[in-house]
Amino acid sequence: MIYQLAIIALLFAAAVFYVGRILYKSFTAKKGCGENCKCGVDFSHIEPPKVK
Repeated sequence: MIYQLAIIALLFAAAVFYVGRILYKSFTAKKGCGENCKCGVDFSHIEPPKVK
């Protein structure tokens, strides 16, 4: 009985670690830009169109 509980606890801890790692990676900043992200482009000289 104690061995079964230990196995379940180990599997649960591994699952929590796995999900935590996925969440951490999704919220941390990426090191570089992806293609077509335009994050390095200066749009300050472009004015938005006027709405009538």
